[in-house]
Order: sequence, then C-alpha cells, then structure tokens
Amino acid sequence: MFYSTRAIAGLILLSSAMGVAAQQVTLHKNPWCGCCEAYAQYLEAEGIQVARRDHQELNSIKQKLNTQQVSSCHTIEWGDHVIEGHVPMSAIRQLMRDPKAPYGIAVPDMPLNSPGMGPEVPGTLPVYAIDKNGNVIGEYGRF
Repeated sequence: MFYSTRAIAGLILLSSAMGVAAQQVTLHKNPWCGCCEAYAQYLEAEGIQVARRDHQELNSIKQKLNTQQVSSCHTIEWGDHVIEGHVPMSAIRQLMRDPKAPYGIAVPDMPLNSPGMGPEVPGTLPVYAIDKNGNVIGEYGRF
C-alpha cells in the first residue's frame, strides 16, 4: 500500500495536536468562582476534558502541589505538570512539547487580559516557570 509523505505528515501533526487535547485534566477551584468556570470552558473549547473539583479552601491543594508562591484562583493538575491560574493555551502547548519542561507554569493573580478574565492580548501576558519545590525559575515566556 502506498502512503504519501503529505498524508503521513498530516497524521503526525494530528496525533501531536491530539496529545494535548486528548488528556483529561483536574481543575481545583472554589465553587463560587465564575472566572474559574470561564477558564474551564476555555480549555474545553480547545478540546481538553476538564474534571472540576470544588474546594471550600484551596490553600492545602496549593501547598500539596507547590503553587502557593504564584497563587491564582485555580490550580490544574495536567499529567506530571501543574498549571496555576489563567494560563493561555499557547503556553500550555509549548509546555507539553518542551523536552526540558519545568514542573509547572503560572499566571499569578487574575490579570484582565488572560483567558477567562477578558479579551486576550497575545504577547503581553507573562507566564512563569516553577520547579517542584514551588520556586519561580523565571519567566517562561509572554503569551
């Protein structure tokens, strides 16, 4: 059977894109937070399966996952990584493709130009890399 190079390349691209989208992630949030729900819907629109976990208090989750230094309103467990706050999908895709990826990435607080908080302004949102101890390694990029 003959397969074209283009068809094979297309299948490779499709499978790598699905590698991010096919995963189920766990989003820890307060039950009354509307922007956390908006962020979950943002991820779902990107093809991500989001399991929502409501907590009356998130400090214990943030301490367990070591995200308290870059705290936002929600924390996501994504495979072996953590995502803290309203991180753009472009940063998450880069994290998942990065062979030297940090333990996690974060957008501290709740910036107005972040997904789930308002219109995104690409290239203006600083995303920080964190290590397994919760230390900020540096800026992961602007997305």
